[in-house]
Amino acid sequence: CSGLTSLTIPSGVTSIGDEAFRGCSGLTSIYACLEKIPTLGSNVFTGCDAKNCILYVPTGTYDDYLVSEFGYFENIVDGINKDGLLTTQVTIKLDEAGTLPDRIGENQKYLITNLKIVGKINGTDLKFIREMAGCDFKGEKTDGKLSILDLSEAKIVAGGDAYARFNENYYTSNDKLGDYAFYGCSGLTSLTLPSSVTSIGDGAFSGCSGLTSLTIPSGVTSIGKWAFSRCSGLTSLTIPSGVTSIGKSAFLGCSGLTSLTIPSSVTSIGKSAFLGCSGLTSLTIPSGVTSIGEGVFYGCSGLTSLTLPSSVTSIGDKAFYSCWMLNSLTIPSCVTSIGDEAFYGCSGLTSLTIPSSVTSIGDWAFGYCSELTSLTIPSGITSIGNYAFTGCSGLTSLTLPSCVTKIGAGTFWGCSGLTSLTIPSSVTSIGDGAFQDCSGLTSLTIPSGVTSIGNYAFYGCSGLTSLTIPSSVTSIRDGAFYGCSGLTSLTIPSGVTSIGNQAFYDCSGLTSLTIPSGVTSIGKWAFRGCSGLTSIYVYPENLPELGIDIFTGCDAKNCTVYVPKGTYDAYKSSEFGYFEKIVEFDASGIDKVTTSTNAKEVSRYSANGQRLSAPAKGLNIVKYSDGSVKKVVVQ
Repeated sequence: CSGLTSLTIPSGVTSIGDEAFRGCSGLTSIYACLEKIPTLGSNVFTGCDAKNCILYVPTGTYDDYLVSEFGYFENIVDGINKDGLLTTQVTIKLDEAGTLPDRIGENQKYLITNLKIVGKINGTDLKFIREMAGCDFKGEKTDGKLSILDLSEAKIVAGGDAYARFNENYYTSNDKLGDYAFYGCSGLTSLTLPSSVTSIGDGAFSGCSGLTSLTIPSGVTSIGKWAFSRCSGLTSLTIPSGVTSIGKSAFLGCSGLTSLTIPSSVTSIGKSAFLGCSGLTSLTIPSGVTSIGEGVFYGCSGLTSLTLPSSVTSIGDKAFYSCWMLNSLTIPSCVTSIGDEAFYGCSGLTSLTIPSSVTSIGDWAFGYCSELTSLTIPSGITSIGNYAFTGCSGLTSLTLPSCVTKIGAGTFWGCSGLTSLTIPSSVTSIGDGAFQDCSGLTSLTIPSGVTSIGNYAFYGCSGLTSLTIPSSVTSIRDGAFYGCSGLTSLTIPSGVTSIGNQAFYDCSGLTSLTIPSGVTSIGKWAFRGCSGLTSIYVYPENLPELGIDIFTGCDAKNCTVYVPKGTYDAYKSSEFGYFEKIVEFDASGIDKVTTSTNAKEVSRYSANGQRLSAPAKGLNIVKYSDGSVKKVVVQ
């Protein structure tokens, strides 16, 4: 059988007859999986290539084989373990690319754990190597046990069969490690690449979770997308000085990576390049890089420090998402934008300077940066995204620039440490939940240009004791002041036409309330739990549209409701009938109610219900300490 190149003798063989393999001159390897030498005939291997055929025998049996008929061979390698796997290195020299399957038989390819190839290899060889390493042409698992692969003296050439198929067939090219070359070969622990390789393709090592050691050849200039993704066993890697680009998700999920050197030649880093590299503690970005793309350092939870070069002009969405160990970072002076969720969950950051060049801050940009205590937003900022500072509970002071025109939804939600804030006069709208749960805020002035206050805008601002709502506001939306239990007084502007559901729910500190004449609707539970109310002045001549349980939890017995003359019956039979004392008053003329000598002025309102801090020209409505109300004309 002169064409036979490889032979495996199974462990159960007990005898081999005379001249059994005589003349098998093509044999280059024999795997004898026999712990005990079988009964052997004469001239078993006569005519075989005694010099060039390698005999692999079980560990510890070398001497036994040497003194038997197997001693015919000059090269006996002791290395087959108890599982029948060959643990010593097998070196195969290929005279022609595409011949590896001829050199290692089907029975042997799943026994070899350590392989070195010398010579040219193409797609046919790479397909075979993948099967030996536990992953076939379609990415399905094989019985391969190859863990160490040395290609240092190999050369990748074009030709042969496709080595893999994922949506399309993949073939080798000269000196390139192609796309998905070792994809899914999770059993590989060590790999040495040919020194002639110039590029590493997309997904080349994706899913090689067992890989702990790899040297990238110095001639490599590009690293493709997903190239090392999910190589969770890699602990360190040096990227050669000639590399200019790192592809999208190149090191995604390399959680074991603790050390990485990016050369100065790199000018671009793809999206999510280091996503989930939780073992990285520090990294220096080269000076040629101009942008930190989307999710580049997402989930790098071990990162404590990072140096960004002055060349960086933008920080993308989720760039540092959940880098919760990051305690210091300098944003370069040329950065003009900070993307959505850029620093979301960076709870270790205590201070950060946003450069004057920045003009926009994205949604959730600093969400849950709970240790940030102060932050100055540059004057050039024109846009602050929704939820930009949500959960920044450590923030005690913040300066907003004069160019900002709106406070977005949830912008300061949960900033419980914030005690004061000046909203610029340029702001015209306050979004839903903008200051929700800012329990440390004690006072706030809303600019005169604001026309809308969003749902639950000041929900849970329990520390707020005073608040001025500008006359430009026409509606108070659902839950706007829900839980503002510290508010003792509040003036609803005369232009307001609707009060939303739960608008003042649990504002238990409110003692007095005026509902302007223009109000046409009051939502359900609008004043529920306002247990401190002692007086409510209602100016609408026509009963507004009313929701259910508007005043549940208020003091029905001790709170007095004042309604326009001639409207008692309408109000008494409505939700306002919850109160025992409803008193009519003249909302259009001077009230004739007398006031006791010792009575003191308690509060003063304009004719349309606007609370006044001092007498104002025209008709004023004055409430006195004895409960009386007068209308007076101020000249």
